Amino acid sequence: MHRLPILRFFTLRMMGSGQDLRHRWDLSPREAVQLQKELARKVVLQPLPLDFDVLAAADLSYFKGGTYLAAVIVTFRWPDLSPIETVHVKAPVKFPYVPGLLSFREIPALLEAFQRLRTRPDVFLCDGQGLAHPRKFGLACHLGLVLDFPAVGCAKSRLCGEHPPLELRKGHSVPLVLNGERVGSVYCSRTGVKPLYISPGHLADLPSSEELVSRCVGRFRIPEPLRRAHAAATALREGRALT
Repeated sequence: MHRLPILRFFTLRMMGSGQDLRHRWDLSPREAVQLQKELARKVVLQPLPLDFDVLAAADLSYFKGGTYLAAVIVTFRWPDLSPIETVHVKAPVKFPYVPGLLSFREIPALLEAFQRLRTRPDVFLCDGQGLAHPRKFGLACHLGLVLDFPAVGCAKSRLCGEHPPLELRKGHSVPLVLNGERVGSVYCSRTGVKPLYISPGHLADLPSSEELVSRCVGRFRIPEPLRRAHAAATALREGRALT
């Protein structure tokens, strides 16, 4: 199978616009912040598709020393979540660790892994933020925009925003608000445990993002697709075979 190389930029064609953008990845943190502000205006919020066939879950793990990372994408049939395939890459880390700019550090490797998929996904579930980001452009927004795919962010911790008290009972949620605007949901996926932080990325909205995550939750706190992607990324980091 022929795979296109990941170069210093990724060409993205905005849906319906016919516009090609040259998106460079070798940016300084200051340039990356400016690009986030520009690209955030291109994010489209709309309900996720009611019917689709393939869900993808993405996660990453850093090797000891932090100079290499493993990017994993696992695809599943929807809605029964039976696994289809797992792809991964090991790639050097080329962008510094800067809170709020993790997408510049991680998406190039995810794009390379994406090119290895045999089955094209319809929706992406990302371990990270979407709109719940200081510039409303977290990893799920960035990845969704670059691939022109619906994407949802589901993070294990809060990056920004405030919320009222949450009753830690499975299925309960409260709004996550940033500067007076709702950017996500704080969602209890398992009674008595810490909540998840759900926010739409690109081509998604708040209600359908929360619904997607709720349908992916099984016995554990982490939604099953992300749990499996995380397990694969951890196995790669530890030198174990993928199962």
